[in-house]
Amino acid sequence: MAMFVHLTSAANTERIRRAGIRAASHGQGGARGVYCFPVLPSYTLTHQWLRELARFGSKGGLAAVHLRLDDDQQVLVGRYADQPQGSQTATRAAEAVRRIATLEDPRGWEVFVPRAIRPREVHRIRSAPQGGGWRYFPNAHGRRPCTCFGCQVRGGYGARRLRERLPDAADGPPPPARVLLARVEAAGDPGDPGELREALYWFGMRRRGPLAQLSRLASHPDPKVRAGLAWAVARWSTPGVTDLLDGLADDPHPHVRGIVVAARAERDAVQAAP
Repeated sequence: MAMFVHLTSAANTERIRRAGIRAASHGQGGARGVYCFPVLPSYTLTHQWLRELARFGSKGGLAAVHLRLDDDQQVLVGRYADQPQGSQTATRAAEAVRRIATLEDPRGWEVFVPRAIRPREVHRIRSAPQGGGWRYFPNAHGRRPCTCFGCQVRGGYGARRLRERLPDAADGPPPPARVLLARVEAAGDPGDPGELREALYWFGMRRRGPLAQLSRLASHPDPKVRAGLAWAVARWSTPGVTDLLDGLADDPHPHVRGIVVAARAERDAVQAAP
């Protein structure tokens, strides 16, 4: 049996003891499953993801869930940065352990189990210290942090001050909501598509937004504006976002419907994160 560790919010431990680990994460090719890492002789390497995952917040800290999987269980193994290129390798669980254990530097590697974890596969659950591991990426210490929209963590400790001190050329701090709403109004009715799409781009960097003032764009004649609206509100916690996406899911243009599918997946991933 191959032994792995899965790091999750301590608030999930009772549910995991009772029902296992749900397949809430998205892997290569859109598959749903569970991320984990082999248990190695080095405690630091085994729990290397602790500090990085702690950046995204967790209720009661993080817990380490040890899993016993059958040696022949099919998994995906690879380094996290290689996911966009689809270079994760399908292999057996035992081979994934052997491959990572023999690496000179296994930092940043991960194993993806393309299914839920059953309760009987949970070996033990224990608390884990939050100070070990790397942040952002291995060897990040001493490098200038990136403040682009793709790298920044919303609500992270010191995130706003960091963006103000090191603004990104294209993704610097977004203008205030009142300024963006003024741009939307100035664009006219139905509105210039270019101006509206730029405003929606900046709205997409917010955690909440003026949904009532923007919902009219769901009927804009330009499908790119409607798609931009779906993507902008995907991460918002504002009430009514789900209803808006449900309406855009039946849009006559296939591009808009595709963006809604991706936006819903993004929204589910954010809500399922520890």
